[in-house]
Amino acid sequence: MIKKILVMAVFSMALACKIQKNKPISEANVEEYASTITAAELKDHLYTFASDEFQGRDTGKPGQKKAANYLKDNYMKMEIASPLGGEDYFQDIPSSFFNNKYNDSENVVAFIKGSEFPEEIVVISAHYDHVGMDAEGNIYNGADDDGSGTVSILEIAEAFKEAQDDGYQPRRSILFLHVTGEEKGLLGSDYYTKNPIFPLENTVTDLNTDMIGRIDPKHEDNPNYIYLIGSDKLSTQLHELSEEVNNKYTQFDLDYTYNDENDPNRFYYRSDHYNFAKHNIPVIFYFNGTHADYHQPTDTPDKIEYDLMARRAQLIFYTAWEVANRDERLVVDKAQ
Repeated sequence: MIKKILVMAVFSMALACKIQKNKPISEANVEEYASTITAAELKDHLYTFASDEFQGRDTGKPGQKKAANYLKDNYMKMEIASPLGGEDYFQDIPSSFFNNKYNDSENVVAFIKGSEFPEEIVVISAHYDHVGMDAEGNIYNGADDDGSGTVSILEIAEAFKEAQDDGYQPRRSILFLHVTGEEKGLLGSDYYTKNPIFPLENTVTDLNTDMIGRIDPKHEDNPNYIYLIGSDKLSTQLHELSEEVNNKYTQFDLDYTYNDENDPNRFYYRSDHYNFAKHNIPVIFYFNGTHADYHQPTDTPDKIEYDLMARRAQLIFYTAWEVANRDERLVVDKAQ
């Protein structure tokens, strides 16, 4: 009888630890979790993800499939769940959606459920595909475009998970969304917004990361910068929150050059956030600008500024943290 009581006591204690009550999010040391986003871990990820083994991650090709499995394996290792259930981290996209121009492909998704507003979704996105190989067999590794954004999301997800494990569940849900087919015309994000896992009306924002590992020629003398695009297009609150977070934690020079309506590059329309913005979902696009290795076989992981990239990823984490944990949902006060 005593043995049975002891066994039950141990079981009860284990269960209590497992279902530990969430702590007030206001008590969390957010800087502690941001500091888990490190240059060393980003470098370790990217030297694998942008290696020749992944053959340029061309949509529907074996290298892209290998990249998708790399992301899945890491989310499973971190014990971050899939919103699709079980070990299914792939939102499958049939070839017919691509008008049969490309093989079947998949977005990769992972999810941390919110404690108070679980139906409200903060999306953190990046495209993990690139342009593959040329006819001569040269591999376009795409370390900056967009290996940098992809592995940054892994680190941001890990930071949220560590906070969750310590009892600091985000108040809103976080969807980590790695889209395919960006290089073919924003096709993976187009598929997601036409076939959303969570209703778009419940999507609070999309923080999209496409190239945050390099320094463009304009900023060679002052690399403490990041381009922000779209932050003020739909929500004044998002723009103000973004600036406040940067002033408090990271102190980057926020460069809005490409946010100009008359920007001839039209970058606002050229990455995956735009498919969310079309649905009046507030967005921020984080970007380091272009460089001589853009869409060249020379976009390799040895040219990435890992310390700078880690700080940029931390800015995105801080911004997502504030959006996810504020009392009120972001207000959309401008029309697309």
